[in-house]
Amino acid sequence: MSEDLNSILEPGMIVEHPDKPEWGRGQVQSNIGGRITVNFREEGKVVIDGKRVSLVPIFGED
Repeated sequence: MSEDLNSILEPGMIVEHPDKPEWGRGQVQSNIGGRITVNFREEGKVVIDGKRVSLVPIFGED
């Protein structure tokens, strides 16, 4: 797993959880010390440990 990609995540960016596609896309709320808070469309607000999960950024979202 790469926490390097997680380090570029900033508030407002859209991401997906690689192991939870049913959560839908989420918007990053904060990224502090590797703890990433994301508001997912179907799951709500979740705090992710960036050392354990590499979120997938979605670029070019309309």
